Amino acid sequence: MFGELSEKLSTALQRLRGRGVLTEAAVREGLEEVRRALLEADVGFDVAREFTDRVAAKAVGLPTLGTVAPGQQVVKVVYDELVALLGEKQAPIRHASVPPTIVFLVGLQGSGKTTTAAKLAKRLVLESKAPFLVAADVYRPAAVDQLVELAGRVNVGVHAEPGGGDVIGIARRGVEAAKKARARTVLIDTAGRMAIDEAMMAELVRLKEALPPHEVLLVADGMTGQDAVRIARGFHDALGVTGVVLTKMDGDARGGAALSIYSVTQAPIKYIGVGEGLDAIEPFRPDRIAGRMLQMGDVLTLVEKAEQSLDREQAEKLARKATSKKGLDLQDFLDSLKQMEKLGPLESVVSMLPGVGKDAMKAVKSADPKRLKHVEAIVLSMTKQERANPGLINGARRSRIAKGAGRPVQEVNRLLKQFEEMGKFMKGGFKGMKGLMPRLGNKGAF
Repeated sequence: MFGELSEKLSTALQRLRGRGVLTEAAVREGLEEVRRALLEADVGFDVAREFTDRVAAKAVGLPTLGTVAPGQQVVKVVYDELVALLGEKQAPIRHASVPPTIVFLVGLQGSGKTTTAAKLAKRLVLESKAPFLVAADVYRPAAVDQLVELAGRVNVGVHAEPGGGDVIGIARRGVEAAKKARARTVLIDTAGRMAIDEAMMAELVRLKEALPPHEVLLVADGMTGQDAVRIARGFHDALGVTGVVLTKMDGDARGGAALSIYSVTQAPIKYIGVGEGLDAIEPFRPDRIAGRMLQMGDVLTLVEKAEQSLDREQAEKLARKATSKKGLDLQDFLDSLKQMEKLGPLESVVSMLPGVGKDAMKAVKSADPKRLKHVEAIVLSMTKQERANPGLINGARRSRIAKGAGRPVQEVNRLLKQFEEMGKFMKGGFKGMKGLMPRLGNKGAF
């Protein structure tokens, strides 16, 4: 997420970071590269220009602050302005004082409205907001069936009328069903079109007049760049959008939509979709996203993700054993890999660590995504005794394990070597990280 934009911004700011003295000309030159990076990331021309003008106004003539280099102060100014451009503060769903809270999900076909409805429902369950889904998309084939199936997967109530019919009537009956089920939040999945048209907008306006919502959330495809901004403006002008959910941000999204939508509509981005799984949705926190863009990391989100995803008791047990005299065995190693898989794609996890540069990210991206499955197959092909004591694994055993896993003997050898290196690292109390990394290599070791 934001990988391309992050890399370009980092490169543009690198020259400014190391300068001892910043003249106005040097600041302008550096910010011209920042502006170019924003434009290449699909940020609107006016938004990019106004952003760099604000940074320049604050950066030129910055006073010296002890040991803090002027270049680092400029980076701080860029960070602050990015946070402002992204909406400044997290904007959660505004819940009504008297339930249920009615939320419309609007957007074009293919933006991910129906899946987003289920993702939000799952998240609201965790927040004790008792969600209920209403299938009001009567035009797209199988839309109703899809929402019913997803509702079952996240275990929430749903109102659906497979025969189609009057959208306003369906929505009203859905809200009544939600009230009977004592739901606190009603998510109404509305119909979309391939493009904004008068008929779609007129129907949504009538629906809003008949059943005033507390929130109108636009679901927009983050990969569409400036088209997402144009779509947001169109929906906002007609409906008064109160928030945005950007989907598919785990893909090739350049980041321009996230940086432009709030500036153009003043409608805050409330959530971002970061994967296909029904738990792959995150609250949009401008300060943390700005940190990711400038490669400062996002450890807080990583910790929260770990708290939600990992088995705490098992994780603590593994941590104690890893630093004990005995250390981890290969069964523990396999268990830890399965724990890590729960955090999501490795690329996403690494991007949240501070100071991770483009070379490290390229190494992660180039790693074979099936590598963990191959490692799992190798470990599962070992006997319990071999997992507990890898020293037993001689040449004949390695050949047997490779054959059972369907992998080359060289992969078995490499795994055992890397596991040995990791054991030394753990027993050393996590010292010597710089010496360890080159030995592990960058070919998807762990």
